[in-house]
Amino acid sequence: MENSKLRATPAARDLAKMMGIDLLNVRGSGAKGRIHKEDVEEFNFEKKVRITPLANKIAQEYNIDLSTVEGSGHNGKIMKEDILNIIAKPKETEELARHEKAILAEKEQVEEADIEVIPMSPMRKVIAKRMSDSYFTAPTFTLNYEVDMTELISLRKKVMDTIMENTGKKITVTDLISFAVVKTLMKHKYVNSELSADGTQITLHNYVNLSIAVGMDDGLLVPVIKGADKMSLSELVVASKDIIKKALAMKLSPSEQSGSTFTISNLGMFGTQSFNPIINQPNSAILGVAATVEKPVVVDGEIVIRPIMTMCLTIDHRVVDGLAGAKFMQDLKKLLENPLAMLI
Repeated sequence: MENSKLRATPAARDLAKMMGIDLLNVRGSGAKGRIHKEDVEEFNFEKKVRITPLANKIAQEYNIDLSTVEGSGHNGKIMKEDILNIIAKPKETEELARHEKAILAEKEQVEEADIEVIPMSPMRKVIAKRMSDSYFTAPTFTLNYEVDMTELISLRKKVMDTIMENTGKKITVTDLISFAVVKTLMKHKYVNSELSADGTQITLHNYVNLSIAVGMDDGLLVPVIKGADKMSLSELVVASKDIIKKALAMKLSPSEQSGSTFTISNLGMFGTQSFNPIINQPNSAILGVAATVEKPVVVDGEIVIRPIMTMCLTIDHRVVDGLAGAKFMQDLKKLLENPLAMLI
């Protein structure tokens, strides 16, 4: 489109020619977009770069595009400070990047100095796999029961010297709990069972191979006391001490770590109040033994202080229902609170 075809007044055309303004870039305010002189003047005012001589000189030295500069002076006039800020900004950005890089490097050095990366031991790998398989395979729930340990502690004191004389071993509360567990398991076949690998068959054991979880600084072992249901209390004490000693010395044979039908995990000596143990597959349940703590309880209508222990039975719900687990715990609680019955 030629200038002659534009709608513009003669005065607007003359002024545009004098100022070197292309009228195609000017928006007219007259009828049908006709450009008046005032439109050309306003266009020139808007587009003209207003800058101080010093600012202009500095901008030329640094090849700064003035159309990108926003002036801070009157009517948008570009001042010296505006140009200096633009010159300084890249340097500031560069300095900031260097500063951030230095901080990151320092942080990485500190982190490397404060951590230690070690490979998992063969034992830890086996534990990790077995615990993961158990946790993600079996739908479980845990039953918690409080047991008055008054009579069991009393029984331990009564038989301690006799068992020491006969076996040379010191009987512990865990030994008595284990003995009570074995007796109770023989009456609750599903708690002492296992599910086949394909999940289609349940094996009910008419014997008890009892595992006792043994924790060490770098891992966990579960040695098995085979034929625990055939043992007397003294025999169980000896078998328990011997198998735990071998576990701590890392001298267990493969057969002494397999074939369990039930597991006990005792964290009571560490002050644990309650916990949900993970089942030692392919067992259907595991008993967690927590700390014995003196608590106020009601006995015969009176508040008395008694040593109370919490037992935590985790069950594989595919095999054992809540009712079956509760009945097992009721019988075990009854036996622990009346321990003479298990010696008869």
